Amino acid sequence: MLVLRALGLGDLLAGVPALRALRRAYPAYELVLAGPAELAPVAAATGAVDRVLPAAEPGRAVPRTLDWTGPPPDVAVDLHGNGPPSHRLLAGLRPRRLLAFAHPGTPEVEGPPWYPQEHERDRWCRLLRAYGIAADPADLRLPHPGGPSPAPGAVVLHPGAGAPSRCWPVARYAAVAEALRARGRRVVVTGGADEGDLVARLAKRAHLPDTDVFGGGLPYERLSALVADARAVVSGDTGIAHLAVAHGTPSVTLFGPVPPSRWGPPPGTRHRALWHPGPDGDPHGHETDPGLLRITADEVLDALDVLDVLHALDAPDPPDAPEEAP
Repeated sequence: MLVLRALGLGDLLAGVPALRALRRAYPAYELVLAGPAELAPVAAATGAVDRVLPAAEPGRAVPRTLDWTGPPPDVAVDLHGNGPPSHRLLAGLRPRRLLAFAHPGTPEVEGPPWYPQEHERDRWCRLLRAYGIAADPADLRLPHPGGPSPAPGAVVLHPGAGAPSRCWPVARYAAVAEALRARGRRVVVTGGADEGDLVARLAKRAHLPDTDVFGGGLPYERLSALVADARAVVSGDTGIAHLAVAHGTPSVTLFGPVPPSRWGPPPGTRHRALWHPGPDGDPHGHETDPGLLRITADEVLDALDVLDVLHALDAPDPPDAPEEAP
């Protein structure tokens, strides 16, 4: 079975319920994921993927080719988009069966309709259910990573995102960091491989020690351990927000161009999605979305306060104090 989802970390994590549904439906098959090679550790952690076939293009585009060798796949699944480029890429491998959404440009694909406003996790599970495969959008948790966290119990701030339109201002992240440190919380900053300057600016503005700055892109195993054992994660709508959800770590996610109804965390006490309703923006734009700019540092701190209270309620009751001798 070949599954195409040649996208980023958040996209892969949003597709975990669908991947696990395919694993259950086809237990005897080798499940090959066509996606970025650097996401192989994430794919392995899902327990659903046997092998990653390296595939990626800049700007979330459909790969031009797939380095597939051997006989055609028995089943090909398009979890990348609604075609026709992704349909044609997979159909060119001559699979016995192709599971995909319908599109007027590829009338030979008789799949279910595509709904643009549907939540990403729900979308791919609905696709599989249309083909008779049971799929649960809530099946998204990852096992706890085996390695130690580089900063257990810290609040993780992640100022970057896949595009500037989803990046909250550094000055506001710094205000959150300073307020948390004043309350005695440890704060660490993370960033992707190309976000070193952004991380450095935030660290300098918030007066963070070098030990609490993780720029340049942590390896997945360390990032996963950091998030899994964090007090909370604050970020825009990007991969680390989905990683926090996958590990059940309290999170505050800041939405701007795209509402949380399409990419937000599932309902529950551990996650807060901040969003000021307005027209959809460009999630790949070059300027910070106006809706994102309406979120204040005080709103983020208030959300973290709520998470602290709820996190305490989730903790086990302390042992009874020993009785004093008469």
